[in-house]
Order: sequence, then C-alpha cells, then structure tokens
Amino acid sequence: MSPIFRGEAKVSALSVEELLSRSDSLAEALTEGGDQLEPEPARRAAEVVEKVRERTSLVGGHTVVALAGATGSGKSSLFNALVGADVAQVGVRRPTTSTPTAAVWGEEPVGDLLDWLGVGRRHTVEGEDSLDSLVLLDLPDFDSREAANREEARRVLELADVFVWVTDPQKYADAVLHDEYVSVLKEYGAVTVAVLNQADRLPDEAAVDTVTGDLSRLLERDGLSDSEVVATSSKTGLGLERLTERLHTAVASADAARHRLGADVATAAKGLAPSVAEDEPDVDQLGSGELVDALARAAGVPTVVDAVRRDFVMETVARTGWPFTRWAKALRPAPLKRLRLDKEAPDVTEADVRAVLGRSSIPPPTPSARAAVDLAARRLGEHAGQGLPTRWADEIADTAAPYDDHLADELDQAVLRTPLRARNPLWWPVLGVLQVLLAVAAVLGLLWLVAIALAAWLQLPAIPTVDVGPFATPFILLAGGIVGGLLVAALGRLLAGPGSRRRAAQIDKRLKGAIAEVAERVVIAPVRDVLTRHARARRGVEAAQRR
Repeated sequence: MSPIFRGEAKVSALSVEELLSRSDSLAEALTEGGDQLEPEPARRAAEVVEKVRERTSLVGGHTVVALAGATGSGKSSLFNALVGADVAQVGVRRPTTSTPTAAVWGEEPVGDLLDWLGVGRRHTVEGEDSLDSLVLLDLPDFDSREAANREEARRVLELADVFVWVTDPQKYADAVLHDEYVSVLKEYGAVTVAVLNQADRLPDEAAVDTVTGDLSRLLERDGLSDSEVVATSSKTGLGLERLTERLHTAVASADAARHRLGADVATAAKGLAPSVAEDEPDVDQLGSGELVDALARAAGVPTVVDAVRRDFVMETVARTGWPFTRWAKALRPAPLKRLRLDKEAPDVTEADVRAVLGRSSIPPPTPSARAAVDLAARRLGEHAGQGLPTRWADEIADTAAPYDDHLADELDQAVLRTPLRARNPLWWPVLGVLQVLLAVAAVLGLLWLVAIALAAWLQLPAIPTVDVGPFATPFILLAGGIVGGLLVAALGRLLAGPGSRRRAAQIDKRLKGAIAEVAERVVIAPVRDVLTRHARARRGVEAAQRR
C-alpha cells in the first residue's frame, strides 16, 4: 500500500521550508557544477527546481490527481463515475481523449493552478465536501496512436501530485504501462494508486482476486512494494467508494504535492549523483614540488643563480682584490647586468624589490624545459582529478594548463621582482680596508724610494731612512704592500668560492619561492577552484538526495 494512503502509518512529507531548502541545494549543485554535469540529468534537475518554485508559489492547498491509462481501459468512464456527471468524452472511436479534462471540488480558486497545468477543460463538482480541494484530471491515453496525445499525457504527469494508473483485465500486463511509466516512476510510490478497471468483465470474484493479485506482483516487480490494487467498474459501481476514500485520504493529508515534489528533487539529485564523486583529492597534497622545479628551470632560474654566483665572485674581487688591477676586472660585464637584472638595490631588510621595466634577457626555455613543465602540469592535473568523473577530470586537466606565453611572462616578472642581493659578508670590508692600507704602504714606499733616488741624482743631501735588518724601510713598505695586497687578494678569492655558493643557494631558494607563488596563482589556485566547485556541487546533490 502506498505510504500516503496508510492512514496512521503514512510517511510524513517534507515541510515547505525543507522542500525549498533541498530544491535550493539542487540549484546550487547545478550552478557550481555547470558544464561538468551530465547534460540530460542537469536539464531534468533544472526543470525540477523551476517546478518546485512555481508549484510552491501557487496559492491554495489543492491536490492534483491524474487518471492515466492505456487506450480502452475505461479511464474516462471511471472519471465520469467519480465526478458523478458525463464530463469526459466517452465513445467507441479511438483516441477519445485528446486534451486533459479537470474536475474541481470545492470553492477555493483554482484558476492559477489549472493555468499552470495547462488544462483548459474544467468542471466544478458540487455536493462532495469530503473531496474539497481535489483536482481530478482525465489525461489522454499514454499509448495513443497520436504522438501529440502521448506527449500531452507525459507533460501533465510531470506536474500531477498523485498518479492513478488505470488498467483493465486485458491490458494490465501491458509493457508500455510497466516499462515506460510505472517502473520509471517507482520512486513515487507514496503518491501512486493502481486501479484494475472494468472488473465486471471478469466472470466472478475469484477471477477478480486472481487478476488483482497478479497485477500487484507486477507492480512489486516494477519497484512499487506493498502496492494494493483497487478493482473498479464504472458500470456496476464496484470499488468506486473505496477509490473515493483513497482520494479523500490524499486530499485530507494535504501533503501529496510535497510528497511528489520531494520525490522529484530526490530523483533529480539521484540522476546527478554520477556526475560528482564521493570526495575530492586533498588540494594541499597536489605534489606541486615537481611543477615548481620544472617552472624554475623554464624560467631560467639555474641561469640566474649561476649569474648570481659569478657576480658574487666579481664583486668580491672588486672589493677585496689588489687595488692596482681592479680596473681590468671592471672592463668585464657583470653577469646579472647581461641578463638585464638590476643587482643594485638595498639590503633585503629594506623591501628589496626590482624596478625593472619590460622583460629580462634570460634565454628562453629549451624544448626539454617546456616538456618538463607540460609533464609536471599533467601529473598535477591527473592527481587533482583522480577519482573524479570524466568531465571534472578533463576540466582540471585543462585548468592545469601547460606552459604558455602568459605563464612565461608571469615567470619572467617573478624573476625580475625577486631581490638578488643579500647582506654583504663581514670579511668584505675587513679585507677591503686591509687592501687600502697595503696599497697606501706600497705607494709610500715607492714614493720614498723615488725621492731617495732623485736626491742622489741631484746631489742633494741624503734622505734619511730607517733600516730593518738588511732592508730599508721604503723597500719594506713597497714590497710589503705589493706582496701583502696579492696575498689578501688571494685570500678574498679563496673565501669567494664558498661565499658565492651560499649566496647562490640563498637566491635559488628565494627565486623558487617566487616561482612557487606563480605556480599557486596561475596553476594550483584555478585547480583548487575547480575542486571547490565540485565539493559544493557534491554537497548540493547529497543534500537534495537525502530522504
């Protein structure tokens, strides 16, 4: 027996608030899912959302019951018998019913509802207060040879609150009824009644019991468990009172519409369920390290780091080298300047940001570097799309786009804006001051010796000197300044090796941090956005499907 007709044991329908909430969840799933949802289930879900909105906006508590049946099942005769008047056309010529006919009980205005149903033929039933607010529809035959009639029956069935399947002893096992309608609408068991009409054609009551029992088994096979069949006859009046009681129960409960709409939402959500996965990959475990390394290589970070290392060595020579040969080193172009990377900037503690316009002169990425980026991006996309339906996985793969001109510009600007200096080593000024002192000593010694030689040549009084052992002071100053300067320069070169490596490692880390920010902004964040949309769509489907 259908739950809505179980009396005290009936299943409660959703409240209007809960129904709208689940419909909103379904709408959110459609919005977030977009083109990643399967088109046909998404179209059906969108229709259901609109239907819930329109049906709940209609004023009044009417219950719409549709009599649906095959040609010759006596559906229109049964309709007239329930109404108590010859409202629906009955005849031998088929198809008899081509447009829906409505019988309305009660005085509550029903025009907006019937306009929404698209039913033009209307009849008001007088004198049956127990069925107030009932709208009974006689539909065209769902197996009519006229395609327009079949489509009209399907259209109104989509909008009705309660289905009354009307069949007869000859067609109760008809495949069209069971395969195309009852089994398809098995989720709507709470608002379904099965009627075996024209029971008077059977020879006796035992035959009626046999056929109704067989029809019940077929309905159970279709998915309508515990379904009870009402045997009727518009000629003898058999079962009409029982069917009327059923309709009275549906009207009195005043929740058939919410039962139907709730089943619509749940069914639509169930149709969308294959379009989303049960969960999403962890966005914090996307394995972006490989991508950052590949992007760093494509951005020319190894070239920049090598330039930083060589630049450190050159600057060490400039600051600690022998003063009398530094000018020769200055003739060589600085490695960073050759790449159009300005290295003249304050220490990093003072917001060391490059003010370089345009692009750098870093060599473009090699084909192997581009291939490495493509491979890393594909792997990241595969990881992020793992376990997701094909449409979502494809969207993530497209979002985790391979190397392109936009990404190349972003990487180049990241390198340009990255400070390529760090705090100067303390031994630079120490060795630099020592070189100045040694150079001054050498110059003084040289000038002293020149003065002594000049005085002797001009036969002037001898310039006094202080001897240290076998060497005169001027010679000691000159030789000591030269030899000491060369030794200090050698020491500077010796210290420049490990110092340049430390500087290169520091800048490499800084550059890869900037590259990681580009990877996050340009590649990973868009992938995360797709996964976030999937999560919202999944939660919307789950909330709408909950029964």
